[in-house]
Amino acid sequence: MDIGIITILLFLLLILVLFTGHPLVTVLGGLSLYFGYFFWGKQRVFLMIPSRIYGAMDNYILLAIPLFILMANLLDKSGIVEKLFYSLNQLVGKFKGAIALVVIIVCTVFAACTGIVGASIVTMGMIALPHMLKNGYSKSFSTGVIAAGGSLGILIPPSIMLVVMGDQATLSVGRLFSTAIVPGLILSFLYLVYIKIVVHVNPNVQVISTNIEEETKTYSLNELVDILKSFLPPILLILGVLGSIFFGIATPTEAAGVGCFLAFLLICFYKKFSVKIINEAIEDTAVTTGMVMIVLAVAGVFTSVFVAMGGARFVTQLFLSIESKWLVYSLMMGVYFFLGMFMDWTGIIYITFPIFLPIAAQLGFDKLWFVTIVAVILQTSFLTPPFGYALFFLKGIAPKEVKMTDIYRGIIPFIVLMIIGLAICTIFPDLVLYLPSIIYN
Repeated sequence: MDIGIITILLFLLLILVLFTGHPLVTVLGGLSLYFGYFFWGKQRVFLMIPSRIYGAMDNYILLAIPLFILMANLLDKSGIVEKLFYSLNQLVGKFKGAIALVVIIVCTVFAACTGIVGASIVTMGMIALPHMLKNGYSKSFSTGVIAAGGSLGILIPPSIMLVVMGDQATLSVGRLFSTAIVPGLILSFLYLVYIKIVVHVNPNVQVISTNIEEETKTYSLNELVDILKSFLPPILLILGVLGSIFFGIATPTEAAGVGCFLAFLLICFYKKFSVKIINEAIEDTAVTTGMVMIVLAVAGVFTSVFVAMGGARFVTQLFLSIESKWLVYSLMMGVYFFLGMFMDWTGIIYITFPIFLPIAAQLGFDKLWFVTIVAVILQTSFLTPPFGYALFFLKGIAPKEVKMTDIYRGIIPFIVLMIIGLAICTIFPDLVLYLPSIIYN
């Protein structure tokens, strides 16, 4: 059978079966075995499976994944987010839309401490969502703010997605961390601007919250000290993790270990330490790590079978036959956006990188910039229905009156803002490459 027909059939089946609700691992594994058995070689495909699994287990760079996940889980138990949230509300509570603004700010800071989306969304949803609804914010706007803000954790370093991307693209994870900071801050800034516009044209949003937004024009010295104290722990953690990487003191894997240790100290400092909390953090880390690693291994088998059959060569020739490199770039970004509706980011990276990175290189795109751009567009995968993880994280902890349709409506403006952020990073590539040019040159 012609490789073009095989490629089209393979990806049509991938999307159709995923749309039925089957797990990504089952779909990728099943299609790998079927197409590998009939179109590549039954012995080779079965020999490949254990080698791919062992390769994922034996990868030193990927060791940072469980460490960053453990760090996130420990921070989630420490109470650092709650303290920062209420301190910021005390500081800016007199401004209209303060709660929504504080959600984005706290999510941005928390994203720079962890690389886990679920922890940010669940924590902020439980803390901020009830207050937002009480103060006149619509259900769709409230959920959209929390879902978009929480998703920043997968882009702003330290991020487990960037660790996987660096490994697959054979790029320095430290350099990739440095390129992702500015795009993450751009998205955060766009969210803040959008919030200010919405709350000023919406008369239903109250200026003052009777519980947490206080109209305080002056602050005592003790109050200011308490507010500053709430910023110290995350700043120390950010300096400990990212600082050790950027100053060449530690590799990302070693820095992840430093982050775990600092997160443990924070639990002790805030008097949250208990055997139960440690056990819960370790258990959650094991579950999440297992899920990520099995997807990486199975997606690796799928990609290897596809490449071995000649599918990657066919797609490369098809894209390079297009004269305009920016049209090819737009098509690749469209593929990432579309796949993000149906697949987890781990599967998308493992499937597309062996195909798209050589195309991007032949078109003259800087690899570091291109991978960072992919990280930006994959932000949408957490928000786009029907399988956006952020939507389900938020629905799981939202009050009963918040419907899934409310969440879907709420995320639409933020998806548009993500596309705008992508356009800014595309038009001005120096914004993305500025920090690594300073840090590493």
